[in-house]
Amino acid sequence: MPGWGFQLPAETVLEEMSAAGFTHTELGSLGYLPTEPAGLRAVLERHQLSLLGGFVPLVLHDPSQAKSTLASAADSAALIAGGGGRFFVSCAVSHPDDWRQSPLADDEWQVVADTLDEVDRVASYHGLTQALHPHFGCLVETEGEAERILEKSDTALVLDTAHFLLGGADVLDMTKRYLDRIALVHIKDVDLGIAARVMAGELSLMQGVQRGLFPPLGQGGLPIAEIVDLLEKSGRDLWYVLEQDAAIAEGDSSAVARLRFDARQSIDFLRNLEPALAGAGTSQTQQQLP
Repeated sequence: MPGWGFQLPAETVLEEMSAAGFTHTELGSLGYLPTEPAGLRAVLERHQLSLLGGFVPLVLHDPSQAKSTLASAADSAALIAGGGGRFFVSCAVSHPDDWRQSPLADDEWQVVADTLDEVDRVASYHGLTQALHPHFGCLVETEGEAERILEKSDTALVLDTAHFLLGGADVLDMTKRYLDRIALVHIKDVDLGIAARVMAGELSLMQGVQRGLFPPLGQGGLPIAEIVDLLEKSGRDLWYVLEQDAAIAEGDSSAVARLRFDARQSIDFLRNLEPALAGAGTSQTQQQLP
C-alpha cells in the first residue's frame, strides 16, 4: 500500500504465495501488479496463480462525480475481468486519497445506494459480482453505516471480519444476520487491545498494524472458528481471502520472516478446521489450500 513502508517485490510475494499453497490472489493496490490484462495474467500464471478479484475505492455519494466514478469503475472492472477475476470489491470513499473526510449526510445515503446499483450494472456487464466492503476509515465504516447501506441497496457484502469489528460490530452476529448477502470473505483475526486503541483514535490504522493489530488466525480475539463454521454450514460456496496487513521498513528481514511465519500459522489454523467442517458445506478453503 502506498505510504505503508517498504513494498516487497511482487514476484517475490507471488512466488511465496504459490509455495504456501494459495491458488488465487486479489489485485492489491492498483499498479502493484500489471494494469493490462494480458500482462496481469502472464505474471500470475508464472506462479500458478489466478486472479480472484480486486478492491476498488469509489466516490459514490457525489452526483457531480458520477460520470468519472462510473468510468473508473468500468476501467477497474475491465482489468479484473480481463485478468480472470470474479469479484469487484467496492469501497465508498470521500476521495481516492482521503477516504473519510466527514460522515455522509442523510440525503447522501440514497445517492450511494443508487450509484452502487449503477456500479453493479458495470460489474455485471463484465461478468463480475460486485460486493461492498465496509472498511475502517471509509464512508461505510461503522456497524450502523453498514446496516444503513444494506437496508437501502441490494448490494452483496464482503464480510471482512476485522473491519467489521473495528466498525464496532459483533462480527458473529452480523454474519448471522446478513448471511444471505455475503459474497466474499476477507478473513483475519484481531488483537482486541490494539483494536480498542485504534477505535478510540489513540492509534492510526497503520500504527495499529505495526503493533500487531492483525495476528495469525486463532491467536486474536475474534471467534474465527465459529464464523467459518457458520458460513460452511450455510451451504454457501464461498471464497476466503486471507489478509494480514503489514507495514515494514526496508531491509527488515526479521519482519519479512515473521510475516511469512504468521501466514503459514493462519493456513495451518484453517487446515485444522477442515475435519470438523467436513460435510458442512462446500469449502473453498480446501480448494485454495490443498
